[in-house]
Amino acid sequence: MHILIIEDEKGIVNFLKQGLEEEDYTVSYAMNGKEGLEKALSLPVDLILLDWMLPMMNGIDVCKAIRIENSTVPIIFLTAKDTVQETIEGLKSGANDYIKKPFSFEELLERIKIHFRDKKELKNLTLGNITLNKNKFQVFVDNTEVYLTQREFELLEYLIKNKGTVCARNKIIEDVWNIHFEYDTGVIDVFMNAIRKKLNLTKDQELIKTIRGVGYIANE
Repeated sequence: MHILIIEDEKGIVNFLKQGLEEEDYTVSYAMNGKEGLEKALSLPVDLILLDWMLPMMNGIDVCKAIRIENSTVPIIFLTAKDTVQETIEGLKSGANDYIKKPFSFEELLERIKIHFRDKKELKNLTLGNITLNKNKFQVFVDNTEVYLTQREFELLEYLIKNKGTVCARNKIIEDVWNIHFEYDTGVIDVFMNAIRKKLNLTKDQELIKTIRGVGYIANE
């Protein structure tokens, strides 16, 4: 598997490169955002480790630009930015994961392995008039395709897979994106509001209900 590191601190690059190569990963790196974007779009990359604060082009802009061309490559932010709003911004830009510096290499390695797990072929998931095709990354409402971002797609998939179960906000963000908060967060609400708008759902509709003070439930 080929991992691209986009990071401007040479010490961190060397640390990650050595550790990942010892785990038998192929590693490339770039030390500014512009070069990182070029390599992300030209190399056969299987996963990207991306810093936020980069010269020439910041990580958020790099992530957004990658997603225009590649909607599937896993992107993990490695950053010292750690507020809830910054986390939301990182996820909304298209990242799959968000690890706050400083971090342990063992934790990073486990996160990487999660994203590299072989994905089994899945049948279509359905919820009322909504059909989700995991393999093709497509969502249909009454046979009309609706575009969801990767984050929105992952959240909808999680809720459908857990139909009939109340899913707490913190549980969702931990299970879906491996991000841990010690307090309730509005991250999930941001994505849920976008999903409802795109799928033409209202808060009163039974397909996906808000459980006040807890989270959400997709009904059978």
